[in-house]
Amino acid sequence: MIQALPVILCGGSGTRLWPLSRAGFPKQFLVLSGQHSLFQHAVKRLHALADEHIHIDNALIVTGEEHRFLALEQLREMQAGSSTFVLEPSARNTAAALTLAALQATARGADPVLVASPSDQHIGDETAYARSMRLAIDQAASGAIVILGITPDRPETGYGYIQFEPSADSSGICAVSQFVEKPHDALAQRYLASGDYAWNSGMFVLKASVWLKALAQFRPDILHACEKAFADHTQDELHGGMRFVRPNAQAFAQIPSESVDYAVMEKCPGSDFPICMINLQAGWSDVGAWDAVWQVGPADAQGNVTHGDVLLDASQDNFIHASSRLVSAVGVKGLAIVETADAVLVCEKSSSQQVKNIVAQLQKSGRTEPNLHRK
Repeated sequence: MIQALPVILCGGSGTRLWPLSRAGFPKQFLVLSGQHSLFQHAVKRLHALADEHIHIDNALIVTGEEHRFLALEQLREMQAGSSTFVLEPSARNTAAALTLAALQATARGADPVLVASPSDQHIGDETAYARSMRLAIDQAASGAIVILGITPDRPETGYGYIQFEPSADSSGICAVSQFVEKPHDALAQRYLASGDYAWNSGMFVLKASVWLKALAQFRPDILHACEKAFADHTQDELHGGMRFVRPNAQAFAQIPSESVDYAVMEKCPGSDFPICMINLQAGWSDVGAWDAVWQVGPADAQGNVTHGDVLLDASQDNFIHASSRLVSAVGVKGLAIVETADAVLVCEKSSSQQVKNIVAQLQKSGRTEPNLHRK
């Protein structure tokens, strides 16, 4: 029986989904479709991976101190069982987050397979997702580092890419040649045409000991700083078996801020650490901006995706979210309109990546709208 531990990376502020996403109530806690938030969907998907060969432990959630009660309440709402929260006093990127998770996982001598996943992604086909993740867990149990890659369907310049060697058999397990940066448009076109590049999903599966050994080889400074912060941690036991684990804040602030990819993954091809990719064909989206939310939402016959009290006439291919009042639109096409109690956003869906620029302007002028909802 393989012991697997879901590690849910629950940081980030999701500024491109303003005004719904705020620093105090970020993207991963939003309900964008159905009855559950993106965070709740991630927990549910990972717990559903259990079968006769894989035991799934209660999730370990790495999140910010300021979001601990949001995450706790959403877990209790879905009755997800007891979980451990590793609370970061400040943002130090994903390498520190995964290292703290690995240190917590191995603190009592265990060495589970860490199934690390962002908390803010959409998966359309959960059956296909489970099939790929179980294969990844099986590979990781034997010592491999496994990355989940997404077959690109457009020349996307906002994602990192993985160059892989096509699988020689029907397993779908591919050797990773290299990781590449977010490309410019012409290079993204070439990646798409070549057929041997995948988007980096940010999901990876590996044993806790493998991560710690790889980090010791490639970035010992990050490992030692994390060990120092974790060694002086405090712990709060909560009702229902939940617990808050707090690394030492002063030591944590000294951890170099680096991503998992830069710190370790990009250095693994050709090294002593075997790394492979599994192609995830499960309707993945990072729902990073309003155009992506529109793409995964239930559309009407005219291509409009709406939420709340919305009336439309002669309008096509819009995303409209009404939070607190009636929103009506006539004769518009390709817009994102998002209404909250204290802010309204109107933009072309094709420009929704630039919403972060509005947030930056608001922050620069000292306004409260980027941080908290009125309610």
